[in-house]
Amino acid sequence: MEVKKSRSYRDLDVWKLSLDLVKEIYNLTNKFPASENYGLTNQIRRTAVSIPSNIAEGQGRNSVKEFRQFLAVRLGSVAELETQLIISQAIEYFSQEESFTENRKPKTENGAY
Repeated sequence: MEVKKSRSYRDLDVWKLSLDLVKEIYNLTNKFPASENYGLTNQIRRTAVSIPSNIAEGQGRNSVKEFRQFLAVRLGSVAELETQLIISQAIEYFSQEESFTENRKPKTENGAY
């Protein structure tokens, strides 16, 4: 089955939201200790960047099956990122007030998460 090419990945709300997440991650990790620049900071940033990247790459493929595969990879990256943020909070690199909890999840245009 062919993917409709009527929309660019840049038109997808999920891609736009994931790009906002990358910006937040960079702002948050700027506060991490310099000793983490090549460790947890780098890993968190790479994981965050992979989310919109996989959405874009999947949209650029020629089949629904391939697009779904890239979306599945994205979900794995989201779980990986969440774990890395939990670890970062546990070792007190950021506070509860700065955490990515339910109240910080962006809502879609129809109000759903």
